[in-house]
Amino acid sequence: MARIIYSEEFRIEAVKQVTDNGYSITDTAQRLGIHPTSLSGWIKRLESPEAIKKHKLQDESQAEIKKLQKELKIVTEERDNLKKGRGVLCKPHKLKYSFIKEHSQFYTVHRLCKVMQVHRSGYYQWLNQPISNRELENQELLIQIKEAYRDSKGVYSHRNIHKDLKELGIHVNKKRVARLMSEAKLYGVGTYKRKPYSKAGPVHKAHPNHLHQCFIAGKPNDTWVSDITYIRTKEGWIFLATVIDLYSRKIIGWATGHRQTTPLIINALKMAVARLNKDDNVILHSDQGSQYSSYEYKTFAKKNNITLSMSRRGNCYDNAVAESFFKTIKKELVRKQIFLTRKIAASKIFEYIEMFYNSKRRHSYLDYISPNEFEKRYNMESSNIYVFTGLVIV
Repeated sequence: MARIIYSEEFRIEAVKQVTDNGYSITDTAQRLGIHPTSLSGWIKRLESPEAIKKHKLQDESQAEIKKLQKELKIVTEERDNLKKGRGVLCKPHKLKYSFIKEHSQFYTVHRLCKVMQVHRSGYYQWLNQPISNRELENQELLIQIKEAYRDSKGVYSHRNIHKDLKELGIHVNKKRVARLMSEAKLYGVGTYKRKPYSKAGPVHKAHPNHLHQCFIAGKPNDTWVSDITYIRTKEGWIFLATVIDLYSRKIIGWATGHRQTTPLIINALKMAVARLNKDDNVILHSDQGSQYSSYEYKTFAKKNNITLSMSRRGNCYDNAVAESFFKTIKKELVRKQIFLTRKIAASKIFEYIEMFYNSKRRHSYLDYISPNEFEKRYNMESSNIYVFTGLVIV
């Protein structure tokens, strides 16, 4: 396998996972598939006085933005004046106390009691009253549920949360998990209901369709699919190009940029090609587009023993796996927020793909394990078969 050369953007984002997002060096290195020593070296270099001075102005700008956001939050809170509490003003005190407890993380108890027209002493007396064993069990279970929900970045519904609890040895009814999540206002990300439009258009003259909607591969690096999508930011669109291995559904190559050009595809392919040996031959399927029929793209593919394949015009189902990933990332990451800058969007995309999707997210096609774990099991089985075969020969 060729030596992987990581870009400077990749190293910066990898360091951020340790310095900014709280991941350990060992955990980050394992998820990204790099050596902990290399990651430690990146951290030392990027934390040097020169690098700190370089990013000081950027940090000051971010601090100013956070300050303005905080002031805006205070003004918004004063304007809203706890509109959500109007529905319980005429309700019994216990319901008012429940409302206060639920919103105490956003507002002070003193202010909530004043708006709900109850005494603080009565609220604290209700808050400290003895609770049943069942309620204690629910509270302990809810802690585990919230932790699993937080690890999924707010993506998982009660079904996948139930699988996480079962993996931890916590046996509980799925309906109970759903009820506790509903009471705690923890909801999984929904799906888009719009049905995609497609038609059986003609095959592109540049490359034939080698897949014919057969998205099953028997081993890694046998068949890849690629596509480009766009994500909105306050600065404008940012484009994301991906390369997916059909065997493990892993994002083995990706790149972001301001323009939808051929170099964007080439950058994503360079990351994917690092997984190949010299004798490997792989099929790369894509939609029809000028980037995928350009001379530079075809030259790069020929140099790396890649057989090119293309969908029919206007038929999204011919590249359904790539389209499915774009739907997933927009549902689980993009739809939840609007990015201020392209740089922030690129950083969040890095964290989603490398720290969550490839290493942690459960995939239904893979029997609800992550792509990295699926490849790891394949490599272990291959090693065992090789050793066993060697013993038989001896």
